Amino acid sequence: MCYYSVMAKTDYDKLMREKTESLCGKKKLLLHCCCAPCSSACLERLKENFDITVLFYNPNIEDEEYERRKAELIRLVKSTGWAQIMDCDHDTAEFYSAVKGLEDLREGGERCFKCFELRLKKTCELAKAGGFDYFTTTLTISPLKNAEKINGIGFALGGDMWLPSDFKKRNGYLRSIELSKEHGLYRQDYCGCIFSERERSKA
Repeated sequence: MCYYSVMAKTDYDKLMREKTESLCGKKKLLLHCCCAPCSSACLERLKENFDITVLFYNPNIEDEEYERRKAELIRLVKSTGWAQIMDCDHDTAEFYSAVKGLEDLREGGERCFKCFELRLKKTCELAKAGGFDYFTTTLTISPLKNAEKINGIGFALGGDMWLPSDFKKRNGYLRSIELSKEHGLYRQDYCGCIFSERERSKA
């Protein structure tokens, strides 16, 4: 199955706005979160239209870094009251199995797409099991992440349950920096996987 065959140059931010504007009452949303800084602006944008539960499912992140980012996300959510938290297991073996054979590729390519797919598949499964109306991810807020690929995966996995997004639009990324400063959030400088960390160290 091809997860990446979405039409090019789709305005996913516009699609999200159209969907949220058509909602009748708040809907239940499971939001996959990669870290507190990225989550901050996404939660702020979504909180008026959705009853949000955040999911910190990131088996790509090594243990010490994982715990640090998770603690920051919990702190943000508790201090703002913008969402509830769904906990889940953390097993880096799932990530290494998903990207086997792709270890030497540069960041931003096929290895990353497999990682997106792994995390969104789990989010979709939990959203369906938990009776959520929609699911989506904070990943599209990053200027370094491919929104076309992420939305393609989301639609393929969840169909109408997928809430399309491109959170970097409307200054979303800049807002995440502002909110990070306001809340004193730890802001990492790499995606979290060991391959990304290696690239950072070589730069």
